[in-house]
Amino acid sequence: MIVVESGEMKIMERDAIRQGVSLSSLMEQAGAAVAELAAKLITQKKLKNITVLCGKGNNGGDGFVIARFLSLMCNVTVIIASENPETDLAKLNFNLIPDKVNILYHTSQREECADVIIGSDMIIDAIYGIGFKDILDPDSTELVIRSNMSTAIKIAVDIPSGIICNTGEILGDCFHADYTVTFTALKPLHVLYPSMDYCGEVTVAKVGIPQNIVDMCTYAMKTTDEYIEKHPIKPLAKSAHKGTNGTLLSVCGSYGMSGAAVLSGMAALRSGVGILKSAIPKSIYPIVAGKLTEAVFLPLEETEDGLISIDDFDKLQMEILNRASAVLIGCGLGQNDDMGDLVSALITTSTKPVVLDADGINAIAANIDVLRQSYAPIILTPHPGEMARLTSTDTQTVQKNRYSTARNFASEFGVTVVLKGANTIIALPDGNVYVNLTGNNGMAKGGSGDILAGLMASFLAQGMNYDEAAINAVYYHGLLGDKCSEKFSSRTMLPSDMLDAIPEVL
Repeated sequence: MIVVESGEMKIMERDAIRQGVSLSSLMEQAGAAVAELAAKLITQKKLKNITVLCGKGNNGGDGFVIARFLSLMCNVTVIIASENPETDLAKLNFNLIPDKVNILYHTSQREECADVIIGSDMIIDAIYGIGFKDILDPDSTELVIRSNMSTAIKIAVDIPSGIICNTGEILGDCFHADYTVTFTALKPLHVLYPSMDYCGEVTVAKVGIPQNIVDMCTYAMKTTDEYIEKHPIKPLAKSAHKGTNGTLLSVCGSYGMSGAAVLSGMAALRSGVGILKSAIPKSIYPIVAGKLTEAVFLPLEETEDGLISIDDFDKLQMEILNRASAVLIGCGLGQNDDMGDLVSALITTSTKPVVLDADGINAIAANIDVLRQSYAPIILTPHPGEMARLTSTDTQTVQKNRYSTARNFASEFGVTVVLKGANTIIALPDGNVYVNLTGNNGMAKGGSGDILAGLMASFLAQGMNYDEAAINAVYYHGLLGDKCSEKFSSRTMLPSDMLDAIPEVL
């Protein structure tokens, strides 16, 4: 699926009109799509009292259409949020509302509106649409707050009122939807933090914009599932052997962080890499070797605090130049004064693609220009805190601007950025951005990122391009999480459970 900003959505509507599609038919189909979902819920849950909150624009017009359809099966009240309909289409559909629909005006009938909301089984939000850019007016704010306090099922039309479409920002109060029905394409707010938490289950309805217009539009992002459909993982050749399946050099682990080397290494092995060479401090070799029986090991000299010593850089460089197909740097690597120099040296001299994760990212945060000096593709997999260090900002700022932060950094430094979190963002150096919709909150545990890094580096070592490796790894990593959540629940699943699910998912 594509993710389209509000301005491009308006261009698509304009182009549809030029091809003979009427705005009135678009509104009719939009209202019908929401009414269809509402009708299913009404039937399933035996609901009786439905309230539709309507604004003055075309989003309110959608609400009037919805009210007309639903009045055929239950009690419907329309609440005019603050002002009478202003657009021609909204006025037209307001006048088509059947007499049996109860119409209330919040500005003059506050108590009646409050009583109706309290008694509602379902509340449909059609106050503001994708053109909303500020904070809700006082009347809309009051309606939204009352609705959020209700136990009624809540459906948002296109977007929950109070959210800025293109950024997902929420500057005041917003409607808390259980379901959102959007039209033609996803919008950024549906996939970005923090707005995604207020959209509930999002469905995309086709409302009559010709497919050729959709195919030609300028999108902000695409979802990973569309990429996966067009770029499936290729089966192994019958003549494949460990050499043709790639060699991954994993520079991971430190004293106290052996688990990171194990989880990332096992993910790489399970996902098909021919040879895993694990470069680890000598002190944790017995621990890691006991878990990764199929790996080859490069035990290295270490510092007093149990981290890989920069004195063994030559050994690592020789492995990269002569044997590795790809390199993974950072899972549980640890931090000290020399680590920045070691990681920088590995990056700038590597001739093989690199996945830079966790402490590998932290090691270069004070000297990110080394990324420009790389001869090989680099994929960075930061969580929001690590992204904040890379961009000299704070986590909150990153989370408010996930799309632009990842895209700008990837373009500026010529790297692929995988900004982890709910709906992980994959920003490619060519400016294309993908958003991942697989995965769940049960993956929010230490170790999940190590598995992602191992998958990604394994795919690189097996010959995938950087975009294929990043997008496939993120997508299937999320599927692993979903599989484990179904089996164990989000609360009780562990990252190691995801390793056991790899054979089934892949």
